[in-house]
Amino acid sequence: MDTKQLNRYKNKSNSQLEKLADKWFSLFVRISHSDENGECICVTCGKKLHYKLMDCGHFQSRRFKATRYEPKNCAPQDTYCNRYQQGEQHKFAKYIDKTYGKGTADALEIAAHQICKRKTFELAYIIEEYKILAKQEAGKRGIKL
Repeated sequence: MDTKQLNRYKNKSNSQLEKLADKWFSLFVRISHSDENGECICVTCGKKLHYKLMDCGHFQSRRFKATRYEPKNCAPQDTYCNRYQQGEQHKFAKYIDKTYGKGTADALEIAAHQICKRKTFELAYIIEEYKILAKQEAGKRGIKL
């Protein structure tokens, strides 16, 4: 990331930067799990919905900064599972271990509890990285952002 890109973010608070990073990271996760019609499957109940109607579910809560932007920690969930069923953590753990290998969910749980305080330039980098990745994934599927 060049100085010009970094300067775009220097007058924003960390909470504003986190909000932007969340937006692009969420788009990346949901689009990367979607098909050419923009539909993806909830990893905990199997419901198929358009990515715009899905949440970016976090196995380890977003409050744990160390795993907040870890793609293995996140997957599409319908609103009911994510918000009203507290993320269906047990089912989510099974999905993670099946997808990434046995023990991955345990490793994410341990990693989540590491202290992590991101600086402005780190959040700016996350924003730019996931903005590019979300657009690439959308392009692969013919989805317009």
